[in-house]
Amino acid sequence: MSEALDQLLANNRRWAAATEAREPGFFTRLARQQSPRYMWIGCADSRVPANEITGLDPGEVFVHRNVANLVVHSDLNALSTIQFAVEHLKVRHIMVVGHYGCAGVRAAMRGVRVGLADNWLRHVQDVRLRHRRRLDHLDAEAQEDVLCEMNVIEQVGNVALSTVLQDAWARGQQVAVHGWVYGLRDGLLKDLHVTMDDPETVVERFAAALKRYPRGEPAAGPAGEPDGADTAFGPGAL
Repeated sequence: MSEALDQLLANNRRWAAATEAREPGFFTRLARQQSPRYMWIGCADSRVPANEITGLDPGEVFVHRNVANLVVHSDLNALSTIQFAVEHLKVRHIMVVGHYGCAGVRAAMRGVRVGLADNWLRHVQDVRLRHRRRLDHLDAEAQEDVLCEMNVIEQVGNVALSTVLQDAWARGQQVAVHGWVYGLRDGLLKDLHVTMDDPETVVERFAAALKRYPRGEPAAGPAGEPDGADTAFGPGAL
């Protein structure tokens, strides 16, 4: 085994010993039951560790991660994880968490080819196209930051519109979906104020969250029609 991997195993032994010394019986209790109150849907970026950012111990947050923190209705991996969290673990809060400086969002914003992942990032490109009038008038850095936020808002809407959440709310289960963005430069989480906890308010809160981003002046199309208008999205056209 390489020295690099030996170091990881040594680090693990030190961590386990320190954890047990700090809290005797921790691993015994952890092995008996998993009962987190929170689910974290985040980016696969290694700089965004859910437990450390939120100050939670293992077992306190159920985590699903992928490139650019997307929730796609055809992605059975994500949907199965959400269903397990909601129906079996009974989590009370689902946080969709993006981060500034996301390479996936940057590639979608700039139209940069990265390979097979281009097909996955089409979902971010769709967000960019739908809301281009809220983006095109900004400078390049601001565009990427705002698209990171808009992508989170859209994914919160996708979670809320999933059959898993709709069924949970229909049977009276209390579970809320939140949208956050993490700052790599300062280590802080930003609440995007797009919490959805009731099927009747999904459209309203989605629309209100996106309307916080002003539109720029539309360019005139060839027939005199405004170009770059927002297009429809699942929770409703804006």
